[in-house]
Amino acid sequence: MKIQHFVIFTTFVFTISCKKSNMILYKIEGKQLVTDSTLIDNQKIADIIAPYKKHLNEQLDSVICITPINLTRIDGRLESSLGNLMADICFELGNPIFEKQTNKTIDFVLFNYGGIRAPIPKGSITARNAFEVMPFENELVIAELSGEKVKELLHYLFINKRAHPIAKLSLKLNTETYQDVTINDLSFDETKNYFVLTSDYLQEGGDKMNFFKNPVSLHKTGYKIRTAIIDYFKKVDSIIPNLDKRFTYAN
Repeated sequence: MKIQHFVIFTTFVFTISCKKSNMILYKIEGKQLVTDSTLIDNQKIADIIAPYKKHLNEQLDSVICITPINLTRIDGRLESSLGNLMADICFELGNPIFEKQTNKTIDFVLFNYGGIRAPIPKGSITARNAFEVMPFENELVIAELSGEKVKELLHYLFINKRAHPIAKLSLKLNTETYQDVTINDLSFDETKNYFVLTSDYLQEGGDKMNFFKNPVSLHKTGYKIRTAIIDYFKKVDSIIPNLDKRFTYAN
């Protein structure tokens, strides 16, 4: 993909009188500069960057754990090995932070299918894999939702029928609606409020998850999703894939 830069040349006319000077913008001209493979590198700058680039690549490519299978977002109908892993990781590492900061606990987790940007191949896992899976600077937040808002969330999952990553939430879809909803192994109670772990992007209505907007309360952890993934990879030797039918069809 070509990256195009626009350089704006601005010309001013200076009107000078005995009392003051006025600058008047009378013309704007643009010139398109194309950056592609024909652009020659500045060797001096490249030499300055080289040691930092080498150190960064060493950090990104160091092996931190392994996976016995390919982890992807497409190996299930309504759930996936990578989606389940991501949601489980964020719950496991995000819940202690939330509990320490608020004396409350997370009820369940929801992210979006599109937020997973790359698979993790079978074998060695590196920090680079985490950056490829989650290249965004999204932060973990906890939105307190009313039972009515959670019903909107469940309806969203029914309408979308995609493998959105979830944890501590279980449901089945039939031809007309959702059923058998449990949250943290308890039946869904629409009279209760629930603390839902998600990303700041989704909480602001990203991917049309408007039910996250205007929550009863909102808690920002300051903990990035990618950082949580890397921290988890560093503390385990091997990934245990988990397709447990948390989100499935009734038939």
